[in-house]
Amino acid sequence: MNQDQADRLAAYLRSTRQARGLSGRQLAFQVGIDPATITRLEQGRILNPNLDKLRDIAGVLGVPAADLYAVADWMPKDELPSFRPYLRTKYRDLPPEAVAEIESVFDRLARDYRLEGPQPGEDEQP
Repeated sequence: MNQDQADRLAAYLRSTRQARGLSGRQLAFQVGIDPATITRLEQGRILNPNLDKLRDIAGVLGVPAADLYAVADWMPKDELPSFRPYLRTKYRDLPPEAVAEIESVFDRLARDYRLEGPQPGEDEQP
């Protein structure tokens, strides 16, 4: 993580914690970590945060851990899942025809905006 990413994560953590009405000390207690760790995270001073601790912090704050990574722009594009497994995971009860419809809309948008999506064989097969 670079300094800009750490600063974005810091701002998000601080504002989310404050919106939940928690002090840094209360958050640290609920997560089970040293309050100084929360302080350093919220100051953007930790460039390589422990993923398990971030996941635990996200749980206490009531946000998906993936949101913390996304805010920091921490996930390299080539490590993100393709849309099909995302839909299956996020919306387990979505019927297959709805998944196909959503995928076709995204395919059209990608073509219209000249975006490159998964190449043949890269995407998970149904």
